[in-house]
Amino acid sequence: MATMEKTIDNGVNVQALLDAREALTAAPEGAKFTWRATCKWVNGTHSRSTIEGFFGLGEEQMHKTEFTFDADHPEIFASEDHGATPVELVLASLASCLTAGVASVAQLREIQLHSVTATLEGGMDIQGILGMDSDTRTGFDGIKVTY
Repeated sequence: MATMEKTIDNGVNVQALLDAREALTAAPEGAKFTWRATCKWVNGTHSRSTIEGFFGLGEEQMHKTEFTFDADHPEIFASEDHGATPVELVLASLASCLTAGVASVAQLREIQLHSVTATLEGGMDIQGILGMDSDTRTGFDGIKVTY
């Protein structure tokens, strides 16, 4: 009786990553990347960020397409709510990074994924941002990740 070999495919080209690691071991200066985003103010608290290229492998690199993200604040902050808040975009970016890591490690370990959902919550006391209390730290006071 023939046995069927199960192929694991989470969509991550692990061999390409291992090849890159090997190549960069011989030329570690190529592993130094500079990521860039440009943000322009639109109006009020609304801004628009674009991402086009980055520096890596010793030269300028371009994405296939330009990426654009609008950020704003909700109406409860007397804003127009044209996009996610900047802190929500930070949480989304961290969630994307963690989820990509899960998929990559699972592929390397030959674990077939069927679903991965990361939910992130960031606590923040906005008294400092609003100038109500100069002793209140601005920014996140903690980030919780749940899978």
